[in-house]
Amino acid sequence: MAKYRCRECHAMENAPRRFRLHYGNRCRCPRCGTFRITKLKERDRIDKMETGFLNLFEKWMGGKLYHCRYCRVQFYDRRKYIPVTGAAAQPKPVVEETPANVTESKSTATPGA
Repeated sequence: MAKYRCRECHAMENAPRRFRLHYGNRCRCPRCGTFRITKLKERDRIDKMETGFLNLFEKWMGGKLYHCRYCRVQFYDRRKYIPVTGAAAQPKPVVEETPANVTESKSTATPGA
């Protein structure tokens, strides 16, 4: 369930999340809603296929086959696939910065000379 609150009157509204995940312009998992999915060339017989009318409708409308790595579910979607890139997809390795050959040097120059 997704909960929404009105900014003006502060009224709460509940909406089924699975239904809301089919809106939008990007392809996402119909179970968990993540954008971190992969495109498949053919159906994998090991992982489960998403069932239901919306998945069948997406297949009939020319949707491509995708796989969610977290839910381990396959599904069809006709929306645009945008691969996740940047810091979210590939976390940067932690590199410790240690000072190398740090020496304190005092200037021997005299001011005004």
